[in-house]
Amino acid sequence: MKGYKAPLADMRFLLEQVFDAQNEWQQLPAFAEMADLETAVAVLEESAKLNEQVVAPLDRNADEQGVSFENGIVKTPDGFADAYGQFAEGGWIGLCGNPEFGGMGMPKSLGVLTDEIGYGASNAFQLYGSLTAGAALCINAHGSDELKEKFLPSLYSGAWTGAMDMTEPQAGSDLRGIRTKAEIQDNGSYKISGSKIFITSGDNDLGENVVHLVLAKIATDKGLSKNISLFLVPKILVNDDGSLGDANGVSVGSIEHKMGLKGSATCVMNYDDAEGYLIGQEGRGLAAMFTMMNYERVSIGIQGLGASEMAYQLAAEYAKERRQGVAADKSMRSGEFNDSLLVHGDVRRMLLNIRSLNEAGRAFAVHTGLQLDIANYGEGEAAEWAGAQVGLLTPLAKAFLTDRGLDSTVAGQQVFGGHGFIREWGAEQLVRDCRIAQIYEGTNGIQALDLLGRKVVANRGENMKRLLEQFSAETSAMTNVDAGHKDSVLTAFAELQGATAELVDAARNDANLVNCAAVDYLNAVGYTLFGYFWLRMCNVADEQADEQFASDKRLVTDYYVKRVMPLAAHHLRLISTGAGATMALELDRF
Repeated sequence: MKGYKAPLADMRFLLEQVFDAQNEWQQLPAFAEMADLETAVAVLEESAKLNEQVVAPLDRNADEQGVSFENGIVKTPDGFADAYGQFAEGGWIGLCGNPEFGGMGMPKSLGVLTDEIGYGASNAFQLYGSLTAGAALCINAHGSDELKEKFLPSLYSGAWTGAMDMTEPQAGSDLRGIRTKAEIQDNGSYKISGSKIFITSGDNDLGENVVHLVLAKIATDKGLSKNISLFLVPKILVNDDGSLGDANGVSVGSIEHKMGLKGSATCVMNYDDAEGYLIGQEGRGLAAMFTMMNYERVSIGIQGLGASEMAYQLAAEYAKERRQGVAADKSMRSGEFNDSLLVHGDVRRMLLNIRSLNEAGRAFAVHTGLQLDIANYGEGEAAEWAGAQVGLLTPLAKAFLTDRGLDSTVAGQQVFGGHGFIREWGAEQLVRDCRIAQIYEGTNGIQALDLLGRKVVANRGENMKRLLEQFSAETSAMTNVDAGHKDSVLTAFAELQGATAELVDAARNDANLVNCAAVDYLNAVGYTLFGYFWLRMCNVADEQADEQFASDKRLVTDYYVKRVMPLAAHHLRLISTGAGATMALELDRF
């Protein structure tokens, strides 16, 4: 089987034809002098080269060998340290980081594509850089100038790695119950004591230090404060000149033995009077941490997309070569004893489901990245509206992309038949590695609640209405798409808008409705928006010099609109049944 190949032609098509990214970037002063299409393509090609040739070949062994933990030391799989050195040397950790502290300052709309390449090559390896970049993002947004100067250059360079430490045994999705304690010291630092679990990249042998962002409650005369604060806690203390000093009170209690992502170190972390430094304001730790959390949620959505892309590549190649049965359509028969799997409609169904979700998901990711760029670096109403879109799109990116990612890896495994259940083909590893993406960084049910409860109902549906109206207007203006497809997408927008208005009104009188309807609502939004992105791609496909590329876009658009997008209406029908059937069974009858 061939290894992972980055979908560079599709990525360039999105940046150049679909989103006119160069023009978008040059409207933003932060990118005007450094971000252009030629540079972006060169970045993608270099990312592909590193991940295809260095990272992807390590992924199978990383799964089999896993992470080891002996005498308090965490060791990553063979080859990871060398590969991470090349990854860091290439500047990939600081690709979208602040140039003032050694980052490259590239747009997030480019970063989502390099993230996908990384996750496609190796879910486990990519997480180390992703957590480090996320920690740097949070420090840059909320840390003091002193903390930025002391920690950001070494994070961006890859000399140090980063981790996000939130979860405790008694406090998972509801962080109000955390017990990690912070006691202020005379010099303004804090002593941090407590334990955290499920800490991705909590420790490793890839860098010289690990910078932990730890949620804790400040100790007062009356006990722990109710509000949560955020602290930077290095594994090894850093001297004023930036050199490493003494070991801090940070240790690994154990590593988790997991279903998948075995090359990624997931640690139990202990803090014993560890020295930490407040990030942002006291009691505002969750707000600061969510800067990193929202970055990670988009990144984990891309994890689902990257795994799904690899699943498609493996399954499509296998289906071309594997011969089983004969074609039902005699005109497709090879005349030999049996035919390629691709003559069978059900195999085509599975592959087209995966491909149609992947290519629309990639477009959705770039759009989300552009909104992040505009929100962070734009001005005025444009930046404000982009920020509102990010609020809607972030939970959708995390949940819809990872739900469909698992669906796709399972479908890819199914194409292999019995060979998909054994190790050598790689399909079963993708299923295991992708599964966690629906759980961590906030379970997908919580993402759905965030979308419907906080971003739609609490806003009286105004932002969602504006988004749907904008996309509807853009769809109506398209001139190079099938009229029937256009009507289908516009109808889906109208049905979604009607259901949104009904939900907003009905939620006033039914406390359970949002919780019961949230997942179906998120799915309805996802399938509908993907229809829009397919038409947006199809509308400009003829601008490609490659006629087959354009033809493929039109054919897969036809498949998506006819065979996949109707699932949006299915989910809206489920929402219309209300909460009664879900909530009727009494607690003690489960």
